[in-house]
Amino acid sequence: MRRQHKTCPFCETRVRFVDYKDDRTLGRFITDHGKILPSRLSGTCARHQRQLATAVKRARFLALIPYTRGTQA
Repeated sequence: MRRQHKTCPFCETRVRFVDYKDDRTLGRFITDHGKILPSRLSGTCARHQRQLATAVKRARFLALIPYTRGTQA
């Protein structure tokens, strides 16, 4: 049996570029351990998945979002 494809949340809202400064949007696509969700789980298309990965990496580098979440040392 085949599952229905999820629609891309960025395509639905007609977002052209994923902004690395929007930490609230990026937070939806990051796990508790700080990993980027794959497109089969998040439903993003290939184009926006690539933009999302780049935006998350930029935001991490600029300390806008943490590399890991949940674990406090």
